[in-house]
Amino acid sequence: MGTHAAGISEVFSLPLYLLCAVARRKRLMSQEAAVKYFLLGAFSSAFLLFGIALLYGYAGTVTYAGIADVVDGTVRTVDPALAGTMGNDALLLIGGGMLLMGLLFKVGAVPFHMWTPDVYQGAPTPVTGFMAAATKVAAFGALLRLLYVVLPGLTWDWRPVMWGVAIITMIGGAIVAITQTDIKRLLAYSSIAHAGFILAGVIAASPNGISSVLFYLVAYSFVTVGAFAVVTLVRDAGGEATHLSKWAGLGRRSPLVAAVFAVFLLAFAGIPLTSGFAGKFAVFKAAAAGGAVPLVIVGVVSSAIAAFFYIRVIVLMFFSEPKADGPTVAVPSPLTMVTIAVGVAVVLVFGIAPQYFLDLASQAGTFAR
Repeated sequence: MGTHAAGISEVFSLPLYLLCAVARRKRLMSQEAAVKYFLLGAFSSAFLLFGIALLYGYAGTVTYAGIADVVDGTVRTVDPALAGTMGNDALLLIGGGMLLMGLLFKVGAVPFHMWTPDVYQGAPTPVTGFMAAATKVAAFGALLRLLYVVLPGLTWDWRPVMWGVAIITMIGGAIVAITQTDIKRLLAYSSIAHAGFILAGVIAASPNGISSVLFYLVAYSFVTVGAFAVVTLVRDAGGEATHLSKWAGLGRRSPLVAAVFAVFLLAFAGIPLTSGFAGKFAVFKAAAAGGAVPLVIVGVVSSAIAAFFYIRVIVLMFFSEPKADGPTVAVPSPLTMVTIAVGVAVVLVFGIAPQYFLDLASQAGTFAR
């Protein structure tokens, strides 16, 4: 089962490498993004597969239940031929660490995030939205399976590492996002910061941690896809107008589009009555219950920093004079309209009545070995 999951993960990555290079405009930037993603993804795959090999050398199996039993000491090793490696914690720790590195690359956590801004900016915007939502959800699902099902016996080993990764991811993503002048790069660093917030729920190492992470992932996915759908509508003569200066006065030129984008930005910022607030509250509450109160404090401070650049974009759209040569807003296709409408609905419903969906996430958060 473990090898099948890793293989499927890598097979899914191959189409993404190609999709990043198919932009009709700005082809050079698109192809550069695809090459960067492919090269760094190859390193990530190498760590992931070598980690699996080391865990097999330790446990004699690649099934989740088999590895977990050997780690817990329930059985010595599944494969008698590998009995001599049992007790060699170096294989276990290095293998688990390599697997963790491969998955942290997929979620875009610091310091494995360097591909994110360049790929998000260069890839076609619909592909970017897919990567920011679906890929992140799948990667966090795999991460939860690894830490909660395969390596629960190493909780005391991986929690301190994840503490450090979560802290630098939240702070790094929030601070660097302030300096961005491109809307897609800004959303890229925003996704990095959100990966840190989600890791706070992972670190809780409890059922509430799992349910809060699942709730956050669903809420974040709809907001992200909706935000990138709006980005595809703002265009100039060169295609999509992604430079922030082009968005000045958009609220006066197209009030509805600007208002919808403002709703998504407020959700990213975690303003009350939005899905972002409910998600952050859930993961921070789970982290605090798990004894990670300092991590929650860092998360709240990072959220305050992140709110600055979200609000800055809203101010730019509504309180700046539109330029004469500013961008136009394209007429959305029916599919784009549905995507944006569903995103707004999820933001409001998850923000106003989150408990029902938290309960659903709690029921879905039971992992089978």
